[in-house]
Amino acid sequence: MEKSIYSAEYQQLCRLLRELRQEAGLTQVQVAERLGVPQSFVSKYETGERRLDVVELRHIATALNSSAADILSRLDL
Repeated sequence: MEKSIYSAEYQQLCRLLRELRQEAGLTQVQVAERLGVPQSFVSKYETGERRLDVVELRHIATALNSSAADILSRLDL
């Protein structure tokens, strides 16, 4: 199991989170405001520069009007 933020699986998660944000009609700034974090936080996890933990993923899912379970079910692993 590769643990790198550069793994294909992690990059797929990053793409999915970006797509979900765009589908929701939200900008990175809007998601950051919902999370109470700087816009750079959103940019870094969307580009794979920052690795998310499960708690952060849950908060992001809520900000995107989704759930962590829904996001994980959409991954093609």
